[in-house]
Amino acid sequence: MTEPEILLDEQGALGRITLNRPKALNSLTLGMVRSMAEALERWRDAGHITAVLIDGAGDRGLCAGGDVRALHDAAAAGDESLPATFWAEEYRLNSALANYPKPVVGLMDGICMGGGVGITAHGSHRVVTERSRIGMPEVGIGFVPDVGGTYLLSRAPGELGTHLALSAAPITGADAIQAGMADHHVPSSELPALVEALAAGDVDAALAKYATPPPESDLAAHRNWIDAAYSADSVEQILERLRYRPEEAAHAAAEVIGAKSPTALKVALRSLRTDFGSLEDALRQEFRVSMACVRIGDFVEGVRATLVDKDHRPRWSPPELAEVDDARVAEFFAPRPDGELVL
Repeated sequence: MTEPEILLDEQGALGRITLNRPKALNSLTLGMVRSMAEALERWRDAGHITAVLIDGAGDRGLCAGGDVRALHDAAAAGDESLPATFWAEEYRLNSALANYPKPVVGLMDGICMGGGVGITAHGSHRVVTERSRIGMPEVGIGFVPDVGGTYLLSRAPGELGTHLALSAAPITGADAIQAGMADHHVPSSELPALVEALAAGDVDAALAKYATPPPESDLAAHRNWIDAAYSADSVEQILERLRYRPEEAAHAAAEVIGAKSPTALKVALRSLRTDFGSLEDALRQEFRVSMACVRIGDFVEGVRATLVDKDHRPRWSPPELAEVDDARVAEFFAPRPDGELVL
């Protein structure tokens, strides 16, 4: 018998959503997005449910992101309907979580990337552990931070969000709290007890009992060079500043960024520099950008090199930052002739 991709349970006052594709690191499919949306709607007005919990099955992490392999296969075959449908419904789910009338607790234990961030970091109570590895790795596959990631990263202190978006580097739970993407640190060994306490109905009391002070944040220790380098106006200038910094970590960041999609880097930087009025404004822009990444960007090639052929030798087009001019970047933000995202 095939296991369901989503496990839904009611534990006392708690509605629990467990992502259940541990062999695929709980990567989100369209069916999972729909199941989550239906559960949230069902519990919205249920008097016996006072809070919602989102966690992941298995011991590796919450969620590795969206099932980009399926999106790649459709796009490579010339079918944009699956990416359009998936992202539209995923982004609506992100918005629904951010505006949910009841507490939403996200357990960002272990790996939590991309789409995993989208279903937890917009919730009201965001929990990390000493095992957390959180990130928005999209530029490495010719894509751009989405699921409201541009909204979150643009509001991180100083230039931390720019560093995380362009380097695609995973961070610790302590770093996520520092960057404004999480709220509470709970030891992973205490998560079962935390869930039991949440089922009693008082989310704040449960977290007050089990949360501990987070470890020191590495990001906080690097704020000086991060803010100085990433405040530049262009990706080229950011790389130049990183290379001229005395810190080895800055040189390492420059090397990592230099291997990413030039187009995705420039589109990501412009996305983060947008003055969003709301999460929904960001999601609507992200939908334009995401579909453009499929149509005219490096998404298909990036996923091929990373997840399909796994040669890790992407052929970016164009291959150099200097060849990505303002006109090309602007194409990714142009209004969609077949309709904007409706939230």
